[in-house]
Amino acid sequence: MADPSSYRPSPGQIPDSPGVYKFRDEHRRVIYVGKAKNLRQRVANYFQDLAHLHPRTRTMVTTAASVEWTVVSTEVEALQLEYTWIKEFDPRFNVKYRDDKSYPYLAVTLNEEFPRVQVMRGAKKKGVRYFGPYGHAWAIRETVDLMLRVFPVRTCSAGVFKNAARTGRPCLLGYIDKCSAPCVGRVTPEEHRELAEDFCDFMAGRTGTYIRRLEKDMMQAAEEMEYERAARLRDDAGALKRAMEKSAVVLADATDADLIAVAEDELEAALQIFHVRGGRVRGQRGWVTDKVEAVDTAGLVEHALQQLYGEERGDAVPKEVLVPALPEDTAAVSQWLAERRGSQVSLRIPQRGDKKDLMTTVQRNAQQALGLHKTKRASDLTTRSRALEEIAEALGLDAAPLRIECYDISHLQGDDVVASMVVFEDGLARKSEYRRFQIKGFEGQDDVRSMHEVIGRRFKRYLQEKERTGEWEQPPPVSGEAPHPAQSPLDPDPTQVPSAPGSAQVSSLPDSPQGVQAPAADATDPRATDPRATDPRATDPRATDPRATDPRATDPREGDGREDDGRPKRFAYPPQLVVVDGGQPQVAAARRALDELGIDDIAVCGLAKRLEEVWLPDDDDPVVLPRSSEGLYLLQRVRDEAHRFAITYQRSKRAKRIRSSPLDDVAGLGETRKQALIKHFGSVKKLRQATIEEICQVPGIGRRTAESVAAALAAAAPAAPAVNTATGEIMEEDDGGTS
Repeated sequence: MADPSSYRPSPGQIPDSPGVYKFRDEHRRVIYVGKAKNLRQRVANYFQDLAHLHPRTRTMVTTAASVEWTVVSTEVEALQLEYTWIKEFDPRFNVKYRDDKSYPYLAVTLNEEFPRVQVMRGAKKKGVRYFGPYGHAWAIRETVDLMLRVFPVRTCSAGVFKNAARTGRPCLLGYIDKCSAPCVGRVTPEEHRELAEDFCDFMAGRTGTYIRRLEKDMMQAAEEMEYERAARLRDDAGALKRAMEKSAVVLADATDADLIAVAEDELEAALQIFHVRGGRVRGQRGWVTDKVEAVDTAGLVEHALQQLYGEERGDAVPKEVLVPALPEDTAAVSQWLAERRGSQVSLRIPQRGDKKDLMTTVQRNAQQALGLHKTKRASDLTTRSRALEEIAEALGLDAAPLRIECYDISHLQGDDVVASMVVFEDGLARKSEYRRFQIKGFEGQDDVRSMHEVIGRRFKRYLQEKERTGEWEQPPPVSGEAPHPAQSPLDPDPTQVPSAPGSAQVSSLPDSPQGVQAPAADATDPRATDPRATDPRATDPRATDPRATDPRATDPREGDGREDDGRPKRFAYPPQLVVVDGGQPQVAAARRALDELGIDDIAVCGLAKRLEEVWLPDDDDPVVLPRSSEGLYLLQRVRDEAHRFAITYQRSKRAKRIRSSPLDDVAGLGETRKQALIKHFGSVKKLRQATIEEICQVPGIGRRTAESVAAALAAAAPAAPAVNTATGEIMEEDDGGTS
């Protein structure tokens, strides 16, 4: 690892003009290329204190052994030279987009004497007109088949063309009028080229001229009673319309534009590009990249523009490029694009209307592409096995953690504090084991204390399950300590139902639409006291089997961690690894909760969001996994899933609280009568001011119900007035929170 100070140039050596710089390693290989308006300021930033640099930048400068620069006249020249050097040297620390598939294009080889229409992939060739890219090659062939009726351009290979010219007989397409057969001289090279150029004009979006011309010729042929020719022209116009319908109209003003959207996380980014020509989506493509350098969304957009248009000229660069974020030097990038197009190019962020709506669609495609990329990567068994082995090695575990539980805390400024527990088994999410918690031990914002509470509650339930099955006995209290309580002192979520009498209530919900735990058997139910009601084996005359006399072996509440339907009990199985979303304080809180319960065979670690560092208990320094590590990727995915699950629950709780009403607490008052009360009085505020006699005047409300309503409203403190964040005005209570 090199010391950056060993090759740092003196400030006087670096010019303050625009230019491009490159870092080289000890083997003289270029590892990073960048550009700057002011070389002196930009290069000097790389030689500040390493602790202040982004981790990726710090890795780059410690890998490098020298830095060089080239001065240019303008920022546009710097942009072009940066792109050229990135293409030439392929630096390892520069963002490089890679296609997530080889997209097919509709190509017209205008560089040949007899232009050919074909499907092409790979690098673009000079003199060839490209349209697309398309999602599937069959979509291109369907479009071409429709258009050959009107534009019978050659589609055969060079070998077929030469063979037809040698024999004097065209191919099948020549006989069915889907090829003008230039191979046998039916049309001159000039006439065939004109057909090819008309084909390109139609594909470029200039469609109205050709359809109107066909319809005019059709009407003229009908007037001249050439009905067969008129029918053929009618079919030709229909074929062109069907070809147009294959690309939906998305922009009504016949705009030519490219829309670029970015979806990213800490390690990777996905781009989606929609090519709109003549108001229609003519092509779509996607890229995925590893974020090997410290780059934000604007930087990703700039790199995408360089790669997308670096080799393009003329109409291949559209008049308008819509992006989610503008590059740092928008003027220079716009000028560079204009030079490549030969006319002005608008580079901007869409703010409203159809273009904003279409950008939302492109953004959704980018999010799905990134999720699909992650899913494909995670679904590979070999990859998952390697990820678990890397985690075990990095954390010093004896074996791969086949069951991982991750916990996250979510709240909104200290309100509605909740937690989530997600479970991954063998590297895959096990959603049936997901649980949700409400923090009831205290109020306010304290993630560390919340994490301690959640871990304690979860593993107290685990110990209770072990004690019930006889696998664990509660240790005697140490002298001077209070005995362990039979139930957690932390108040559980009152909306949850305990799974067994005497067990601590844990505010947990499965990841299901209902999200409700099955209630335990009533103590009055004979099944709760008679094991024969739940286990048919207890009626077997061969009563020598101890399971026939031991209710723990037959009662579904007292079994071996499984319900009578074969499903595992909640919290019955311990993880090999507990992951918390956070750094050193959260990890210490989780470890302390386990130590207080006497659990020392479960590993704990934390994953900090900002730098993706892995923290271990009692370690002052984090474990830094390589950026390309499959183990880091799995930990990140587990952490992100816990965050998603927690924030979804927190938002649902907040929405439910906002919609709540004091009338919800009135026993026997259903939704219909609540709506009747609100409709009669106009708001909860006016209902609170009404007398019992006035409330009794509402149809369906008796005196006892009216007294209950008045008591509930008197006991409930008036809520703080709601404020419309858009206008700032105070909103009156008008619906009782029931909408």
